[in-house]
Amino acid sequence: MSKGIQKREDIPEGDKWDLPSMYADEADWEKDFSKAGAEAEAYTRFAGKLGESAAGMLSAFEKKDEIWQLAERVYVYARMRKDEDNRSARYQAMNDRTHTLTAGVAARLSFFTPEFLEIPEETIWKYMDEEPGLEKYRRVIRVTLREKAHILSKPEEYLLAQLSEVTGATGDIFSMINDADMKFGVIAGEDGDEAELTHGTYSVFMESRDRAVRTAAFTKMYDAYIKQRNTLAATYSYNTKTDVVMARIRKYPSSLAAALDGDNIPLSVYDNLIDSVGARLGTLHRYLEVRRRLLGVEELHMYDVYAPLFRREEKPLPYENALQIMREGLSALGGEYAAAVEQGIRERWIDVYENEGKTSGAYSFGSYDSKPFIMLNYHGKLKDVFTIAHEMGHSMHSWYTRRTQPFAYGSHSIFTAEVASTVNESLLMHSLLERTADPQEKKYLLNLHIEEFRTTLFRQTMFAEFEKLTHEAVEGGEVLTADWLSERYMALNRKYFGEKMVCDEAIAMEWARIPHFYRAFYVYKYATGYSAATAISKLIREGGAPARDAYIAFLKTGESDDPIELLKIAGVDMSQPGPVEAAMDAFEGLVSELENLEL
Repeated sequence: MSKGIQKREDIPEGDKWDLPSMYADEADWEKDFSKAGAEAEAYTRFAGKLGESAAGMLSAFEKKDEIWQLAERVYVYARMRKDEDNRSARYQAMNDRTHTLTAGVAARLSFFTPEFLEIPEETIWKYMDEEPGLEKYRRVIRVTLREKAHILSKPEEYLLAQLSEVTGATGDIFSMINDADMKFGVIAGEDGDEAELTHGTYSVFMESRDRAVRTAAFTKMYDAYIKQRNTLAATYSYNTKTDVVMARIRKYPSSLAAALDGDNIPLSVYDNLIDSVGARLGTLHRYLEVRRRLLGVEELHMYDVYAPLFRREEKPLPYENALQIMREGLSALGGEYAAAVEQGIRERWIDVYENEGKTSGAYSFGSYDSKPFIMLNYHGKLKDVFTIAHEMGHSMHSWYTRRTQPFAYGSHSIFTAEVASTVNESLLMHSLLERTADPQEKKYLLNLHIEEFRTTLFRQTMFAEFEKLTHEAVEGGEVLTADWLSERYMALNRKYFGEKMVCDEAIAMEWARIPHFYRAFYVYKYATGYSAATAISKLIREGGAPARDAYIAFLKTGESDDPIELLKIAGVDMSQPGPVEAAMDAFEGLVSELENLEL
């Protein structure tokens, strides 16, 4: 008998996120949708007048934020409704409409930056002195002036804004193929019962102790991608071309430079990450050899890399128990943090279980004036506890920021956001290791900790190197065919996993199933974030209240400064290779500990 995935309507309301808190009646969503468009249309009254007075400039800034805050709320609601069930034509349509809306808002407001940059700088700073209300926009103004070389004329900015509805299409197309259309069949589990293979259950199958189950899941999953290889290659190719063309239009030397410029991240940070991790791949290869021996196999295959090395009692972990484990793990962050987490649980920030058509994976999302929602696909495993802690880290970052910062700084760069999530994971891991007296449990957790390093620091750096290769290839005039992508990906896989690893032919298609590739140069921030979080977690554990308070102060900063400067508040300088190298040292220490256990 096949174990099917639940229908959305069969999940208890208490296990669903509270989206009605955004719009209790979707007629109100329609009103806000119309209002955002109308306000954007009316915003053109500021055109040609930005430099006339300090008061007028302040009004233009504030109205722009007001419009975007409303448009964001409309977009977020529709997007999250669609993510509940990607097959819903109603929410597909609502989501599509918000893309049209945001493109229209961007187009109507597109005159602002070019016109603002036409104002003499001395006039801008004079207005800052005259109008106290402009003070909150000081950083916005500084960043805008810094990016002056990449801002085009008003007509050109208007055209680009109009095109934004189209330039994001490849990501939407990938999502519909990946989350709505592709089916992977069923797998016979360890108990012999058949269960549907989905994005959510794939990771469960890959952690099976039964190698036949892992092999079957791996084969079926990649067979589905191989059948779509040319479509997916074309989709990713045009996504990459869009990045390259947009960077050229804005006069950046490369798409990587364009992607890093928004956060003012030096190119050296990206290159240092790849170089520092690449120089220590020997330690990863050592770990993989230990993994091979502990699994008792002659050859280690790609479908073996997630199998637990140590047995532990894997009873299904009820969600309430998972929450309690998380609470204990995050206790080092203090009472205020804990109280806010409880508020989130009580107020239904979290959408807990997988259902038919639901977007795969997990995320934290929301608008500036909504709850900081969390989407999960909970399967009752210990690793799911880490996912909850991870996404709660994102949501708590939003909770602190939105209570402290204005809308202009109320979000986060991914560079800092991944730190907030990974600090939670690190604290949780150390808490579990300290609280566990069972030697076998400690071995299991040690291996899980090593796997966090492998999948975040090494795997995401490999992804980052792949993105660099694909964008440089397009910039050099090459074409990203399915064969080109698979050959380059396989070469990287062999480099990172080592010559002793059997890189099964199907793994060459892994590039085709990574959603983050549709947000260029995003994944490296997982690796830098993990490195920073490893350092901050250690500071909190060893430094007590002062280190915790410094970290909480960082969580309140939003986008009020450049990411590297904000992280210095928490005690870490990511402009230097030191944090990545320290994380690699920590990984080596864990591998040595595992080797000693093996002896």
